[in-house]
Amino acid sequence: SEKDLISLVDLKFSLNKLDLFSEKIDINLIKDEFLISGQINHKEFEFSNDDLGFFIKLFTPELKIEKLILSSKNTFSFMLNKKFKVKDFEIDSKIFINNLLIANNYDLKKFLPNVQKNIGIFNNKINIKYNKKNFKIKGEGKISFQDNNDYINYSLKKNDKILEFETLLKIKDNPLILSLLNFKKNIESETLIRLKGTRDKNKETLINLLSLEEDKNKIVIKDLLINEKNRIIDFNNFDLDLIDTENQKNSIKLIKDNKQYFLKGTFLNANSLIDILINNQKNNFSVIDINSKIKVKIDEVRLDKNHNLKNFTGILVLQNKSIEKAKLIGNFLNDKELRFTINTKGNNKITTLYLDKAEPIVKRYDFIKGFNGGELDLYSSKKLNKSTTTLKIYDFKLKELPALTKILTLASLQGIADILTGEGIRFDELEMNFVNEGSLITINEMYAIGPAISVLMDGYIEEDKLISLRGTLVPATTINKAIGNIPVLGKILVGSKTGEGVFGVSFKIKGPPKNLETTVNPIKTLTPRFITRTLEKIKKN
Repeated sequence: SEKDLISLVDLKFSLNKLDLFSEKIDINLIKDEFLISGQINHKEFEFSNDDLGFFIKLFTPELKIEKLILSSKNTFSFMLNKKFKVKDFEIDSKIFINNLLIANNYDLKKFLPNVQKNIGIFNNKINIKYNKKNFKIKGEGKISFQDNNDYINYSLKKNDKILEFETLLKIKDNPLILSLLNFKKNIESETLIRLKGTRDKNKETLINLLSLEEDKNKIVIKDLLINEKNRIIDFNNFDLDLIDTENQKNSIKLIKDNKQYFLKGTFLNANSLIDILINNQKNNFSVIDINSKIKVKIDEVRLDKNHNLKNFTGILVLQNKSIEKAKLIGNFLNDKELRFTINTKGNNKITTLYLDKAEPIVKRYDFIKGFNGGELDLYSSKKLNKSTTTLKIYDFKLKELPALTKILTLASLQGIADILTGEGIRFDELEMNFVNEGSLITINEMYAIGPAISVLMDGYIEEDKLISLRGTLVPATTINKAIGNIPVLGKILVGSKTGEGVFGVSFKIKGPPKNLETTVNPIKTLTPRFITRTLEKIKKN
C-alpha cells in the first residue's frame, strides 16, 4: 500500500568530499523488513590518498594505486530488518574510469622492453553486478604498459566455488619479446593475446586457452593446470607456429596422450634457448611439477647459423620438478652426431654430452673468440647442490683468447701472441675438472696441450663477483726439449749456466669480471705437476 512506501527524490549528499546524488530512493515496508532500492551516482572525481588507501585495503592489498579518477551510476537494493541487519544486497554499477595509475611492481621488462613505472588504465567502461550468488565484472578500454596505449577487454565471474575469467589484449605500436622462443613482435603489427580460464576454491587455476596471434604467427596453449604454489601440474596441448627473429619458421607441438607427452614437429630454432640455458645456470624445471615421459621427434633442430641437427629424437622423463632421465640424439652432416643423456640414481644425477662439432656450444662463451673445429665430451655428476664435471675438447683452434693474449704479450712471447691474433693456435686436447656449488665454480685443474703451447691452470670463479686464476704457460719447444732430456732434467730446468734461458711464465688473473688484473712472472723451472700432466697426455696420444 502507499502508506508502506516512502520515496526520497533529488537527493544530494557528500562522503569524504565525494558529491553523491540520487534521482530516487524507495523504502518499502514488507512485513517486518524494509526493502530499500534506488540509484546513487557521482560525477567524475579524483580520489585522495586517504580514499585510495581505503580501496586498497578493501579490494587489492597487493596493489599500489597512484591515481584514480572515475564516475559511476549505481542501481542497488537490499533488505533491512528492525535490528538494522542488511541482507539480499544487490548492485548494478556502471563505472567510467578516466584515469587509473597502478605502480608497476611486476617483472615485465623482459617481455615489454619499454615498460613504464606505472600501468595506466584510461577510458575504461566497466559494468559490475553483485548479488549473494554471483559477482560479475565486465569492461573494456585503453591500457598502457609502454609508450603507447593498447586495448583490453576483460570479464570476471565469481560464485561461491569458482572464479571464471577471460581477457583479450590487443598490442599495437609497442614491442613484445619472448626470448625463450626467439620471438620479437613487428612494432607496426597488431598482436592479440587471449586468456580464458577458471580458479577453484582450492586455488587451482585452469587455463582453458592462452594464445598469441600476430600475422601468420601463432602460439596456443590449452588446458594448462596450475596449483596453489603456481606450479604447472598438467596441460594438454602446446602449439607453436611462428617465424622468429632469425627468419626461421618454427613448427612444433607438445601433445598429451593418456599420461605421456609427445614433442614433435618439422623445425625448431634452439639458438636462443641454448644461450638462455648457458647464461642462466640457475635455470631449472622447478615451475613444472609434472611426472611424465616426453617422447621427442623433431625433423630438424637449428643450433646456430652454421649447424643444424637432423632427426632429433629421444625421451625426457620429468620427476620431482626436474629431468630425472634423458636420452637425446641428433645428426650433423657427414655422420657426425650429438648425444645427451641424464641418469638419476638416488641423490646422484649423471649428465653426459658429446658433440662431434663443439662450435655450437663453446663459441657462446664471451671469453673465447675464434673457436674452430673440435669434439666435445662432458661428464657431470651432481649430488644435491654440488656438481663435479670433467670437460674435454679435442683437436681445435683458438684465434683469440683475450686473457691469454695479454699474458703472452706481457711475457714477451710475441711469436705465439702473433699466432693467436692471426690464424690461431691449435690444441690437441683441453681437459678441465671443476666443481660447481651454488654460485661458486672451483677449477681444480685445466690443462691444454698443443704443438705451439701448453697451459696448466686452477682457481675459482664466484658468479658476478670475483675471478681468481693462476697457472703456468710454456711454449711447446721448451716442453719437447725438457721431456727429451728427462735423465738430466736438472740441467734442462735450471740451465747449465747462470741466467740461461726462460722456460715460460707463471701468471695470475684476479678481480671482478669486468676489471681483471693480470700479473706475469718468467719461470726457469717447470713444476713436477706440469711435467707429469704433459707426460700423461703425450703417452696417451
